[in-house]
Amino acid sequence: MAYTLTDLRYQSLARNPEEILENLKNDLELKISVGIWYFTPGGGRFHDRFVPAASIEERIEMAAGMADLGVSGIEAHYPDEVNETNVHLYKQLEEEAGIRLVAVPFSHFYDKMFEFGSLSNPDAGVREKAKEVAIGGLRLIEEMGADMAISWPGMDGYRYLHGKPFMHMWDLFESSMAEAMDEVPGVRIAIEPKPYEPAANNIYRTTAEGVLAAQRIEARLTNPENRRLLEDGHALVGLNPEVGHVKMGFEMLPAAFSLTAMEGRLAHTHWNSQPDGNYDQDNNVGAVNMQETEALLYSLWSFGYREYFGIDINPENMPVERAVELNIRALERMKERISRLPHERILECHLDPAGHRGDLEEILIENW
Repeated sequence: MAYTLTDLRYQSLARNPEEILENLKNDLELKISVGIWYFTPGGGRFHDRFVPAASIEERIEMAAGMADLGVSGIEAHYPDEVNETNVHLYKQLEEEAGIRLVAVPFSHFYDKMFEFGSLSNPDAGVREKAKEVAIGGLRLIEEMGADMAISWPGMDGYRYLHGKPFMHMWDLFESSMAEAMDEVPGVRIAIEPKPYEPAANNIYRTTAEGVLAAQRIEARLTNPENRRLLEDGHALVGLNPEVGHVKMGFEMLPAAFSLTAMEGRLAHTHWNSQPDGNYDQDNNVGAVNMQETEALLYSLWSFGYREYFGIDINPENMPVERAVELNIRALERMKERISRLPHERILECHLDPAGHRGDLEEILIENW
């Protein structure tokens, strides 16, 4: 299956009230993907693993059974979980279960060589290794027809502030990423911002920092095919905002995701639940902060979001099949509740607040 750049340009069109209402009349397709990394979660810093380890082959078999739950996509890190020697297993999964490889995150954080970062590492040799990982992942995406690579630079960042050469750090990362993208032109990368963990402070802590990084990386691209796509208005560097990461940074979910979409960069989304701040919990969707998560779904529906809903959880206390089922059900229930809301009245409350004092509160109370 040949790679095709997904067109995200529809996202950046500012919707007037009539267009918003028209989108809400149309169905919102919940295209669900899962991450193979959490099928058998490992131990943490303070405890051993609670479930037995499983091979990639065994996890692929587990994924095949999720087709009946509504899963149509899978995500796997390159080269740790998907690579040139096992890619046939993912092709078989698509042929037999209809679950395709949709996103390929780079393995830029677990290996000990990335102790001091990957593409921003001050050691040029390590940066070159990290760039090789990115190039290999992009080539595999071309082969598999996946939608994008995901760059979560978990070990890139900083611990101490005094004397940190921030601009040099960003320059190293972004120039290396651009070089990798020019080696495999026309393939999109989605940055996944996060405030902290495992680095004390991650290189791109917030949604806005991710958007700015995307713009700067694109400005560095020189390959003629990449320049042509940019001139046509396509985003080659998007974002993959994750609910938990956004809430760790005390951001508002609908606003953060909408900001990304307004830039035409909402390439993918990761869903779980998380309280404001705190460590990265990866709770099941809707278990924490359900109302704001539902408001996020409402916002995506209003501008006609068409991409995947990637479930990104850490189900260490229940079977992964059970967790995936619950997360899909949570999204479906939220969608069902949103579909029953009086959208015209809600828009009127926002567009004429002086004339609708207390009305939105009443609507929400009546419809919870």
